[in-house]
Amino acid sequence: MDGGKKEVIRQTDAEAIRLAKTLLRSARFGALAVLEPLTGSPLASRVGVATDIDGAPLILVSMLAAHTPALLADPRCSLLLGEPGKGDPLAHPRLTLICQASRLERGSPAHARAERRYLNRNPKAHLYAGLGDFSMFRLEPQRASLNGGFGKAYLLERPDLVIKGSIIEELAGSEQSAVEHMNADHLDAIAVYAHHFAGATGDDWIIAGLDPDGMDLVSGDDVCRVFFPQPLAKARELRPLLVDMARMGRAAS
Repeated sequence: MDGGKKEVIRQTDAEAIRLAKTLLRSARFGALAVLEPLTGSPLASRVGVATDIDGAPLILVSMLAAHTPALLADPRCSLLLGEPGKGDPLAHPRLTLICQASRLERGSPAHARAERRYLNRNPKAHLYAGLGDFSMFRLEPQRASLNGGFGKAYLLERPDLVIKGSIIEELAGSEQSAVEHMNADHLDAIAVYAHHFAGATGDDWIIAGLDPDGMDLVSGDDVCRVFFPQPLAKARELRPLLVDMARMGRAAS
């Protein structure tokens, strides 16, 4: 590199991966870019977003929307995540994922899991999720670019974002019962997770999803991400970990 020139792309480190996962797991919506079947031109639209338990984005879309037949004709797509806040929108972090879309077959285990997680995150979608012209798509990340703000650009690969291993199926089998139990009996602990570990404010937080890395919490339209101190290796580690986190949070406050 020429002397005096600054490297544009930074080395991807644990902090960058954590920020990317935060943007991915906490997204409520995103900008989906597809290719028009007839013209090959780029087409961008807004879609509601959730994530599968391994971190792959999920979208629920209608055949009436132009992006759905486009995905069926060509599964290549891109998803931009990250909400601008006050001031310059370009100063706020965002994540662009390069993906391959796959339509999940209704009635399959993959569809059932994806639909459950999507509706936990987006409960208003219950109104139309069962309609025949709606389909659930899983977007398989191939690579991603993260802009953490001015001068903070990173390139990420699929393993940086998508979790692998037997823990995925193991935890998926018990996730919903754990979510329902926590939301029914332990709202006080969930408030501790939100306030202490995520720095969130407000009340009425519930768990929308659990995964090996952490949990997604929602309160109305607000979403926050809480990472576990260490990723889960076995599903049986979840309960004692949640108990320990609640104890730690209460002791700190």
